[in-house]
Amino acid sequence: MSDLARPLAGQAVLVTGGSGGIGAAIVERLVGEGAKVLIHYGRDVQGAELLLARVGGNGWLVQGDLSQDDGPDTLWQTALELAGGRIHGLVNNAGIRNEIPLDAPAAQWRAAWRKEFQVNFFAAADLCRLAVAHFCMHGGGRIINMASRAAQRGYAADALPYGCSKAALVNLTKSLARSVAGQGVVALAIAPGWVRTDMAEQFIAQHGEAAAVADIPVGRMASPGEIAELVAFALRPSQVSLNGATLDVNGGSYIR
Repeated sequence: MSDLARPLAGQAVLVTGGSGGIGAAIVERLVGEGAKVLIHYGRDVQGAELLLARVGGNGWLVQGDLSQDDGPDTLWQTALELAGGRIHGLVNNAGIRNEIPLDAPAAQWRAAWRKEFQVNFFAAADLCRLAVAHFCMHGGGRIINMASRAAQRGYAADALPYGCSKAALVNLTKSLARSVAGQGVVALAIAPGWVRTDMAEQFIAQHGEAAAVADIPVGRMASPGEIAELVAFALRPSQVSLNGATLDVNGGSYIR
């Protein structure tokens, strides 16, 4: 009989960008529901170590540079070894957002797009490919791709690469959901709007909180804990029919 309080017991889940903000909240929630988490970090080893201590050591730390072409492959193989050869879930949470104006010099423009797509999309696609191969060999698994409201409604002109890379991630998720569900692989996306993270706090410091929540009908940003709760729910083995969904978490600021 399953443990209703620990629905993720026995699962090993790789969370990219797991050392801070939304990622850290996801890690804590997954551990609380019984999972052992492979906590990926890029540079913040201290933050990752503190997080692992907060969750009682119920996981592993795995460093990886997703801005490099070979970063995803190296990360996956290291994570697989740490987990003893079986990973049950992949949460592609790592992402970056930079600003590049439309009138930037051509070389800078192209470099910004390549950098953002490498981390936000290509690395996630590589990890999805590796995860699908592994899941098909071991009875299935779950992929959750962290998209964005920007993928759904478009984005500001000075951050076009971000919105476009997240839109590509949504399409990748839908395509996987249609292609590999028969092999027991469930894929879905989560598309948050504003979430109360360091990036949001920087915006508030510059423009004020009223500006940040002006177009959010519920009148506040989502908390990292809300996103983490949804990720944990989506990872439950019972939630197979979420396959292919894009779950909007934006307080009503964009409704499809």
